Amino acid sequence: MEFDIWRALFYLIGIMAFAGLNAAYLTYAERKGAAWIQRRSGPTEVGPAGLLQPFADALKLMSKQLVVPGCVDNIVFRVAPILAMIPALTSMAVIPFSGNIQARAMELSVLLIFALASISMMAILLGGWASNNKYAMISAARGVSQNLAYEIPMLLGVITVVMISGSLELRDIAISQQGGIGQWNVFRVENGHIFTMWVTFIIFFICSLAETNRAPFDMAEAESELVAGYMTEYGSMGFALFMMAEYLNIVVGACLTAILFLGGWDCPFGKTPGVWWFIIKIYLLIFTFIWIRWTYPRTQIYRLLNLSWKVLIPFSLVNLMITAALIKFKVF
Repeated sequence: MEFDIWRALFYLIGIMAFAGLNAAYLTYAERKGAAWIQRRSGPTEVGPAGLLQPFADALKLMSKQLVVPGCVDNIVFRVAPILAMIPALTSMAVIPFSGNIQARAMELSVLLIFALASISMMAILLGGWASNNKYAMISAARGVSQNLAYEIPMLLGVITVVMISGSLELRDIAISQQGGIGQWNVFRVENGHIFTMWVTFIIFFICSLAETNRAPFDMAEAESELVAGYMTEYGSMGFALFMMAEYLNIVVGACLTAILFLGGWDCPFGKTPGVWWFIIKIYLLIFTFIWIRWTYPRTQIYRLLNLSWKVLIPFSLVNLMITAALIKFKVF
């Protein structure tokens, strides 16, 4: 019993440290990436090459007073940022970083992460509603419609992966892809038949951008239209918690993509797998997230929804049926 307690405490501290460092330094990476793409310098003043800028921002936000406007729903207004942060942190507990580094193994870990993602969207809805601000309310409505539209093709893609791997546990899905790049789901080759999961991978990746409110799908924020969206009335640590949750959701999305399609911690060359391969994959995916944000312009809300309902959902359904037929006829 004592060993279990210490193990849980160790993983809790590790998850908190990993989450805090990612939330801090992904903002730095975002600024530097934007500066690189736009031919600017980015943060340079605080510390060498601006490396201490995240700590300066954190001290600034923690030292500011948490101002609660008089016309808001006081309790819900305060709870919403915390509700946004908790699901992202909890999701990290079931993500396997390697064959023996996982806080908690669960048979239905895939379903748990998507259930927690729905709670995260509830935080945006509650934050927008409790703010009693028209811009925040419009942002909350957009966020809910966007989340609903893009969760469907995303889940259909996950069902396709689950059908191939035969498990709802993330660790088992990653283990089923061990053996080099040819065994990864995105390059699936078995029994002499070549079946690429590129359609599923592309749909899942697009949905990940939309689910994490990243450009060109950041219609829930849309600064040029909605000031700061659901965060318009938030400052100090309320704003900081929302931003930390957003960046942690990006990390969770990258981890899911790496596990479901890119072999998890597997070495692409068929050599000894390890946690460092998993870390490299998720940060390459995060760099792609940043690259896309500062390359493509923001779309319009009706185009955003039409892309899901009229394109991604039909394609994901057809892809699911094709996969089921291939499994039925013993291709997999």
